[in-house]
Amino acid sequence: MTHPLTRLLAAALVGAGVALAGFTIGQGLERFRLADRSVTVKGLAEKDVESDFAIWMLTFRRGGNAFGEVQKALAGDRDAVVAFLKARGFKDDEIEVRPLAVQDLFAREYGGGQQPLRFNGTGQVLVKSARVTEVQAASLAVDPLIQAGVQISGEGQTGPAYQLRGFNDVKAPLLSEATRNAREQAEKFAAEAGAQLGPLKVANQGVISISGADGNEHDSNGSRVKRLRVVSTFVYELR
Repeated sequence: MTHPLTRLLAAALVGAGVALAGFTIGQGLERFRLADRSVTVKGLAEKDVESDFAIWMLTFRRGGNAFGEVQKALAGDRDAVVAFLKARGFKDDEIEVRPLAVQDLFAREYGGGQQPLRFNGTGQVLVKSARVTEVQAASLAVDPLIQAGVQISGEGQTGPAYQLRGFNDVKAPLLSEATRNAREQAEKFAAEAGAQLGPLKVANQGVISISGADGNEHDSNGSRVKRLRVVSTFVYELR
């Protein structure tokens, strides 16, 4: 039979453990293990970073019943787009002109003859540049092209896609910040628990997520400013 004093002591220890768990929730403490005297914490770091490269695809369309007329109109649109980009200061090595494509809709196996126009044509001009600000400004100034009759396609992403090619340059400082954050939390917990923080036993740097500046992870390509976030996990020994 268990002595009443033993049961009382066990209940007190359980109660203290529950209180400690409630105190540490939200403070970055992941787990405290009394058996092997270790503590698991998560370190968080976030940083807003400017994109360093932009890719902008300008797609334009034409339709008609005469193949030659559609092709000629597309060629004129292509020249207008290239002239617009060069007027905005883009160089030849930043502009890539794609071949024109004209499709005979009547040649389709199903429903071809029901189309109001026989030919549908598309053209594409691609801008690839490290001058991100200039690309963004040009994408917001396409009104003259539209007024000239160039039918800019609204399918897919019509604006530039912004990239962070110097990701590795900002990765290391972000991980260092997450590591410092985790250690500060572990030291605080050790002090409050009356223990000393020992050496690092396990480290998991986690995954760096990239989202838009507004936190939208589904539209990071369309955001010139990227938000980088990392949550790393560390296990420290307690003495």
